[in-house]
Amino acid sequence: MYKNLYDDSVLVREYINGKEVALEFLVKKHQQRIFSFIYSKVQDRDVAEDVFQDTFIKVIKTLKKGSYNEEGKFLPWVMRIAHNLVIDHFRKNNRMPMFNNSDDFDIFSILSDDALNAEKRIIKEQILSDVRCLIEELPEEQKEVLKMRMYMDMSFNEISESTGVSINTALGRMRYALINLRKVIEKNKIILIS
Repeated sequence: MYKNLYDDSVLVREYINGKEVALEFLVKKHQQRIFSFIYSKVQDRDVAEDVFQDTFIKVIKTLKKGSYNEEGKFLPWVMRIAHNLVIDHFRKNNRMPMFNNSDDFDIFSILSDDALNAEKRIIKEQILSDVRCLIEELPEEQKEVLKMRMYMDMSFNEISESTGVSINTALGRMRYALINLRKVIEKNKIILIS
């Protein structure tokens, strides 16, 4: 009935219209990629399976409520949900993973796996919140690429496919996003140290 040729947007629409099997196809189509992403962050198969299941529970609830409006960008949306659930997992266990950026400007290295005392944890959470706010100020195209790369661990090839632009355009958007973040940080004299 359904083939891999079906777009995610078609499958999502079919599922919303009551065809449960469409969700099965969506899960099968993306499960390897989503599970691998989750596992790469949590490094524990049982935890990864739990987060994977929680991800799709949240996907189902959102779709059933009619709150989904990602305009055909199903995978990046699911990856954001998975990423947020991974963060929730680390928060519950009082440790945050380290996200490394290959550029020499690495605002994401402020995250640490070390056990933190309460004061340091509060400071780091505030810094993370500030960084998220700064990212939201970026132009939409730059923000989208930066989030896919840093928070969803997508390769530039995957970003290119997902956004429908060339790899060079995706790389350029990432570069300008980092340059613009650096400018805002320097302009506002924000100190990103732990």
